Amino acid sequence: MNYSILIGGAAGQGMDTLAQLLTKSLKRYGYFVFKHSDYMSRVRGGHNFIQIRFSDKQVYTYEDKVDIIYALNEETIDLHKDRLKEEGIILADTAVSEYKDLLLLDLEGTAKVAGNPRAMTSVGMGVIIKLLGLESEEALKVIETTLKDTIVEVNKEAFSKGYEMVQSRFNLEKLQDERILIDGNTSVALGAAAAGCRYYCGYPMTPSTTVLSNMEKWSMDLGIFTEQVEDEVAALNMALGASYAGVRAMTGSSGGGIALMSEALSLAGIIETPVVIVNVQRPGPATGLPTRTEQADLRFVIHSGHGEFPKMVISLRSVEDAFYQTARAFNLAEKYQIPVILLSDQYLADGETAVEPFDFKNIAIERNLHEGKLPEGRYKRYLLTDNGVSPRIIPGKAEDKIILVDSDEHDEYGNITESAAVRKSMVDKRNKKGELLEVEIQEPWLIGEDKPDNLLVCWGSVYGPVKEAMEMLQEEGYSVGALIYGDIYPFPTKLLKENVSAAKKIIDIENNSTAQLDGLMREFALIKSDVRILKYDGRAFSVDELYKRLKEVVE
Repeated sequence: MNYSILIGGAAGQGMDTLAQLLTKSLKRYGYFVFKHSDYMSRVRGGHNFIQIRFSDKQVYTYEDKVDIIYALNEETIDLHKDRLKEEGIILADTAVSEYKDLLLLDLEGTAKVAGNPRAMTSVGMGVIIKLLGLESEEALKVIETTLKDTIVEVNKEAFSKGYEMVQSRFNLEKLQDERILIDGNTSVALGAAAAGCRYYCGYPMTPSTTVLSNMEKWSMDLGIFTEQVEDEVAALNMALGASYAGVRAMTGSSGGGIALMSEALSLAGIIETPVVIVNVQRPGPATGLPTRTEQADLRFVIHSGHGEFPKMVISLRSVEDAFYQTARAFNLAEKYQIPVILLSDQYLADGETAVEPFDFKNIAIERNLHEGKLPEGRYKRYLLTDNGVSPRIIPGKAEDKIILVDSDEHDEYGNITESAAVRKSMVDKRNKKGELLEVEIQEPWLIGEDKPDNLLVCWGSVYGPVKEAMEMLQEEGYSVGALIYGDIYPFPTKLLKENVSAAKKIIDIENNSTAQLDGLMREFALIKSDVRILKYDGRAFSVDELYKRLKEVVE
């Protein structure tokens, strides 16, 4: 079974709260859920819509066709009526539309009877739950635990009245609820907290803001100092200060904010101070599309920061991957004393999905601070070592050791130098760490068929649509497999080279216009894709769209 609900209207009409309640309820009824938001960058007005897809098996993305449209205004009907499945239903208030063949109910009038016309969305929620054939109990519990005490009873009453207005159409049953409901940004924040992050600062920039707000929300309980700073220039510099002082530190933003961090990123490189940075991508250039999604910052973050210094870039593929990879990023940053950049995007950041609970036992905190006795004499913060990693101590932990760091080129002690020989030795020292990173990189996930005729390659959040579309093609007998890149710089090549030899077609799939992954394949593996499937209109691939485009290629 597989169903999709679309809720559409203008910003300010309450659809976010309704979608939150409905998504939580469907999860409580035991279904796998995926919620996807398409919203404009304004407080009120414009056309926004939210899609909720649910099934008795895991779902990874949204569909083009929907079973129920809850239209809060007539524009929603105009824009989406052609997306309705054959047996689908459009639900609207009698004051919204005069279209025929709709389920028109006096939703606002019913809400007034319940006690508040603003509870109209809860009336609609009751109608939807009844149409699905589900009992009302779980949905009422969600209303109780989600809404403020002052409006709970009104909304419960509104829901119950909506529930009584219609008869069941789909006859679904309650399943076993064993999963958590979480979005990508919350997973990043939770992964950081599990890794022992004790300092997070940032400037609010859509779509990264909820990483900051989640850390702030948990700060008192988890002992995490959070700070909203004046701009992104300050954010990374302050995170570096916290890391230098000994705590695990993190910051984040979107493309424009990450651009402001470029100079401080180089500072992290030369003072060899670990830090984790999350870039939740949105379309650029400049302000671009603030509330949409894209994968266009890959090349930018790989080359961000002036000069040459090692860094690592990890793209996040799912909410589970976001949790575990964020925790791993802190260990890598401290092990090699480098910046680690996490690449997410609006689609993953805001998309909620139901998954198995995370296993915190799989998170190991490895500080990699120097233990034991240091050599006599002055402390060499930048001691030349065989692997390029110098012993790192925390200020104040060794009473007789003074720690010097400097943004100018420096010698082993941290003193400024313009010596050509010292300059070369320090560059070589830092570059050794980049060579060591190649041992740490994880190969991409290989899903589907091993050594297939049609090899799909993608990175980050495109994983969800690719997985579902690939499985649809496999069911039709096509030989298809996919490499899903997480670690992306340094670039892993082993599995790619192994699978390319048997492939008749290499198909690159990305949410950008320049096929940036394909460029990395050519640069580091001398392998070029045969076909590029690219999308850069600010929206993610739906499973239907990607399936159709892939079907044309593999045939």
